[in-house]
Amino acid sequence: MSEALHRRIAADIRRRIAAGEWRPGEPLPSRSELAVELGVHPQTVRLAYVLLRRTGVLEGEERKAVYVAHPPAMRVLTDPDAPWPYTSETTDTRPRPATMELAERLGIRPGVMLRHETVECLDPGGRSAMLVISWWRGQRRPHASCIAEVGCMELAEDQAHALGLLVDTPAFRVVRTRLDQSGRPLETADLILPMDRWLIRLSPGQH
Repeated sequence: MSEALHRRIAADIRRRIAAGEWRPGEPLPSRSELAVELGVHPQTVRLAYVLLRRTGVLEGEERKAVYVAHPPAMRVLTDPDAPWPYTSETTDTRPRPATMELAERLGIRPGVMLRHETVECLDPGGRSAMLVISWWRGQRRPHASCIAEVGCMELAEDQAHALGLLVDTPAFRVVRTRLDQSGRPLETADLILPMDRWLIRLSPGQH
């Protein structure tokens, strides 16, 4: 119950920041002040502040004033197959049965069990910058090439929480499929990039 409450308070703070009540660089009320305003325990406000710091909405150290963070730096994706140069965290590795879409992408039958990995890529400040959700069959093998298709989507609840954004926020979806030397699919992935943090620029001759 308290977990749901602190997430609701965090979402309300995000809305108030978006409405201009607090601007980048301005301090928010103390935990006790905001707890009185909202009629909740200060610990609940602390959890909301921790969540907002982790997702890059707020800045500041534990037990000190927190400030509205400046907008995250825009990054440019030029090579969807390049390794992430900063820290990343693997958040889910549960196997999944192949959906119709994944089966088509990997050239297999629907329902076949696939290995799966969700990786949260963090920027140098430790904020979530991108999600990479991969699926493959059997052991991972080196690939010879990859193909990528760019589209758009709206963030689902778990994706929005990981990226510190609201549900239905628009994002780029890069579908990357890695191929062996004969052109057969080895692995496929969704790269999910919030539109407010990324530009996509493909180099000449890149497919």
